[in-house]
Amino acid sequence: MGRLWRSETASVFYRRLIEPKFAATIIAVITLVVRLLPMRFEYLLGYDPYFHLAYIRYSLERGEWVNFITYAGGPWGYQISGFHPLGLWMTPAYFYKFLSLFGVSLYNAFRITPVIFGVLTVVFTYLTVLRLHGKREAFLSAFILAVSFGHVFRSMAGYYRGDNYMLFLYSVALLGTAVPLSLRGPKWRNVRLVLYLFPGIFAGLSAAFWQAYYPIFALVTSNALLIAVGGFLLGRDRYLKDALVLIASLAAGALLANSIGSHLGYGMVGATHWLGRKLAEELGIQFGFIGDLFLLLYLKYIIPLTAAAVLVLLVLSRLVRDRRVRGAVVLLGAVASVWLAFRYYGILNDALLRLFPTSPISETQRTTFGDWWEAYGISGLMVPLFLFRFLKRPRVGDFLLLGTALVMIPMAVVWTRFLFISSLAVAAMAGIGLVALYDTMGALIEGLSEDKRRWLSAALSLLLIGVPLISAYQGTSTTLSVHPFMTEEWESALTYLGKISNPNDVVMTWWDQGHWVTYYSMRPPVAQGGPSKWVAQYYLGLKGEKDLMKPGVDYVIVSYDTLTKFGAVVDTAGASSGDYVLMVLPWAGSYGNLMVFSRGPYSVMAAPGDMEWDVKVRAGKGVVIPKRAFVERGNVVREVNVSGAPTADAYVYINLNYGYAVLMNGRAFDTPLARLMFTDDYSGNYTQVYSDGGYVKIFRFEHPNVAVAAENGSVVLRFTNATGTGLGIYGYLDNGTLVFKKWYGVGGKDAFVLPTDINGSAVVRYVYVRKKTVLDRGVFRIDDVLFGASDTD
Repeated sequence: MGRLWRSETASVFYRRLIEPKFAATIIAVITLVVRLLPMRFEYLLGYDPYFHLAYIRYSLERGEWVNFITYAGGPWGYQISGFHPLGLWMTPAYFYKFLSLFGVSLYNAFRITPVIFGVLTVVFTYLTVLRLHGKREAFLSAFILAVSFGHVFRSMAGYYRGDNYMLFLYSVALLGTAVPLSLRGPKWRNVRLVLYLFPGIFAGLSAAFWQAYYPIFALVTSNALLIAVGGFLLGRDRYLKDALVLIASLAAGALLANSIGSHLGYGMVGATHWLGRKLAEELGIQFGFIGDLFLLLYLKYIIPLTAAAVLVLLVLSRLVRDRRVRGAVVLLGAVASVWLAFRYYGILNDALLRLFPTSPISETQRTTFGDWWEAYGISGLMVPLFLFRFLKRPRVGDFLLLGTALVMIPMAVVWTRFLFISSLAVAAMAGIGLVALYDTMGALIEGLSEDKRRWLSAALSLLLIGVPLISAYQGTSTTLSVHPFMTEEWESALTYLGKISNPNDVVMTWWDQGHWVTYYSMRPPVAQGGPSKWVAQYYLGLKGEKDLMKPGVDYVIVSYDTLTKFGAVVDTAGASSGDYVLMVLPWAGSYGNLMVFSRGPYSVMAAPGDMEWDVKVRAGKGVVIPKRAFVERGNVVREVNVSGAPTADAYVYINLNYGYAVLMNGRAFDTPLARLMFTDDYSGNYTQVYSDGGYVKIFRFEHPNVAVAAENGSVVLRFTNATGTGLGIYGYLDNGTLVFKKWYGVGGKDAFVLPTDINGSAVVRYVYVRKKTVLDRGVFRIDDVLFGASDTD
């Protein structure tokens, strides 16, 4: 009796829990709590958000949205119009302006912005599934999405990314399609058709926030096509007209996106982007009224072809009444579509690779099962259950969501970066599929004995409840395991660099940390946001010191982080991984005075002595003596004598400040990265200006240098080691238009006063040369020099 009472109580509680008046609030709270977990950290997550916040901070302090920012992009500067549309930057800024009334800082307003849109995405997904199916499906789908790390990752506090906006707007567009789709009766006929205009509008609005917004048009197009297919198969031909109206809405949305691009900046294949112009040239396409290559092709080919397909179904619906024949027609179309997909997969994949380079960026790698599991957990395995919806009484709404899945699931399989976008489809298919399985199996077990029926019913209930709970545990634990890459060591180093350097000094570090340099130092790094073969080759010694002067490098950073990514450095440089061997071994313990550092089959064992150190290297079952060993304690690096004769081409560096060792071969040791990081045996053209004892080290590269300063109301370029003979001055408007170009002879001079008459230039690039040899290069904003640049936090 007690077990029965508990079962009935749980059932009543569950039924109340999923009531819409409670469920939406519960789902929103869960979504909010999980995404606010990273607020416990002092730093932002990842790398890109630091550049986004740096630009927002800089523009707010200037009181205008600057296009040509000189604290990024090395000596050439960076034009925001060639990156994401302005909506990406404006949204956190406007949130801050509102929240600042309540004492919220820009930093915290920026951190919570992705959370707001993540919560809204989950809520709109809940409303969509509720409209199309019911309370159970809606609650399960939204709950799974709320706790899925695949969605949490790019919508949690401190990790600000543009695809969060696109998925949010798609969730609104999906609801905007579900509402008119579910309206029935003559009185709703005209209203339904008007409401179908909104999905296209929401798709167009996504162009304001993300340079790669294009998938939203593919998603809504697939929705329209599958609505038509569903209506055709189910004999509900009125939905074919709905699909046509939705397609017309998408055409209007594409025109809206084009209009937004002309004001806030186009997407990544826009006419203002090099890639867009290059691809248009290869395809023989001329830009005109439509300024985005994707939108141009979409309006010219995809919209007409989709509309034609729906019109064919509309005509066939008048001629063919037998559902089996209609099914054969759709099957034939599906086979043809799959054949075309495989036929042109290579072309599409090539285009994607040109938009997003692959190695060594993890986001553009093929998704593995481990990636899938980390993103979705057990709910990711429930996706096929969605097919149970088509076994008995499928609805047109099922085809609508199938259209979503047909685009999102392949995206998730192709690249790991799409796991976030695809999280909506995975959650919806899992939630709806679980309920469909429960109902289908529940009907099948009705004829069984009472004991079997009770046990099977309990198993189905456990599955219905267990999958979301396991998903919640996995998603929350994975979210809790996420930590910022930024550390106090990096903050201290880069803040110090900003204080000792000139505003026009150029910094070289591994590209991952480039955005940090912009944020904390307000100095332009040579590489940021993407791999740089040139930087990788320098670290390996494949580029020399003369090459450093060509991009005007003034400071070189080496770090523990770069050591841990040494394999990526080698790959990016295009070098053979077999030639360079370097591995970081963490502290594994001590036994008396014997220190052990170990990773996998490799170990370094070191025992200090009065005159020499006993250093051994274990590789598998063999033990060898290295050629040389270096030890760093405090801020002193010294080479120690190694007892015994060397027996292998091995070099060892031991850091007693941070507790790690580095094992490398001679080729890796004889690189600028290793020499600067592990020894004091490096070129005299480097002067160490900062070291924390083994995590981050900064060196000033001594060369004929240009320092920009304001003197007596004028901009003065002062030359250090003034051996140059010529100075090129290039003046640009903020929009990037070159309006001034002139060369000056500066032989024997140690300073040059910038002319006041440079055709209204806002930004100046300079090149300092000795005959044809570039000695230094850089960029600056004139008013930043005259009136002061933004202060770093």
